[in-house]
Amino acid sequence: MTIDEQMFFEGKPGALALYEVFREKLFALCPDVTFQVQKTQITFRNPKVFACVSLAKMKGAKGEYIVVTFGLGQRLVSPRVWAAAEPYPGRWTHHVPVWNAEELDEELLDWVRQAYTFSREKRPLR
Repeated sequence: MTIDEQMFFEGKPGALALYEVFREKLFALCPDVTFQVQKTQITFRNPKVFACVSLAKMKGAKGEYIVVTFGLGQRLVSPRVWAAAEPYPGRWTHHVPVWNAEELDEELLDWVRQAYTFSREKRPLR
């Protein structure tokens, strides 16, 4: 864990704990991933961006949580997906809030693994 990652979650120990679990599981699943701490998110690449973790505010949400964002070639239909958008044809961005470590489960990690594969295979936009 870098100082930048720790500073990103300053004052939010619950969110930091969730991020640490996510990060460990992600690196076990995809060991060749790099990351960059930015102002509003931590971006994961392989070398293209395939997932992010943020502290996006959700209307009415209480407590500490993280939002895991990832891109796929199709829209996911799941009650776990807080928001989804198609910024480019055939490229869907999904946002999944996580309030507890149990939500960092096989289903979410499989979506992230699919995003990892999708980002490696997608063609550049024209």
